[in-house]
Amino acid sequence: MAKRRHQKWLVIVLFIAGILSLFYFLLIPDPSKLKKENPKKTSLMEYREKALKEKRKTYRIYQIWVPFSKISPYLIKAVLIAEDDKFWKHEGFDYEAIQKAIEKDLKVKKFKFGGSTITQQLARNLYLSPEKSLIRKFFEAIITWRMEEVLSKKRILEVYLNVVEWGEGIFGVEAASRNYYRKPSSELTPEEAARLVSVLPNPRKYNPVGNQRYVINRSNLIYSIMIQRGIVIPEYKEVTESIEPSPPEETLFNPPVLKEGER
Repeated sequence: MAKRRHQKWLVIVLFIAGILSLFYFLLIPDPSKLKKENPKKTSLMEYREKALKEKRKTYRIYQIWVPFSKISPYLIKAVLIAEDDKFWKHEGFDYEAIQKAIEKDLKVKKFKFGGSTITQQLARNLYLSPEKSLIRKFFEAIITWRMEEVLSKKRILEVYLNVVEWGEGIFGVEAASRNYYRKPSSELTPEEAARLVSVLPNPRKYNPVGNQRYVINRSNLIYSIMIQRGIVIPEYKEVTESIEPSPPEETLFNPPVLKEGER
């Protein structure tokens, strides 16, 4: 009798394992292709395109793929400072940031699912919808874990910088640099890099070359951190002039709650 029970449970376990395996292979995309191939069109691009088609509007995608070595190191550093300061250390998830995001959500009694790493953002942009739900977050977590397993950190960052949304129809740092500054991304100055990165929480709302207070404050903070870390060597005039103390770094990672395009 006991032997039959064990056999029954074994069959059930094997059946569930089989279903989960089938589910994984059929529904979870394979990011290992990204080792040698560049994605042609992301899920976010298709989402934006579909939304405008429903409104009978034309949607043009402006993207120029550029290798990691051709991107300004100032831009790379600025992105890491603003979007994922622990990128090189974590394995896809910043648990401290997730905990803080959950605590904030509980206080306001709304779930915003903040604290996303660059890998999580990439998983979402490539394969999922920007619409928030627990199901999407589940898939995002699995894809993120898989990406970290099969891709190098450098490759993850390279793909991210080439597909991240930087304005209406603008994707990737090269397209953003040429659109806003009329120059290749390799020639971006520290100030321009900080400006570009400052709009990433909501690139369809903010303009890096505009005078919006949010862009000015956030880019100044990013730039000041770059100086503090020795990424940028300030001019003599900047050092000798009196400068008001910058807000704590913590504020950089807690931008205002936005309606769309959040991390």
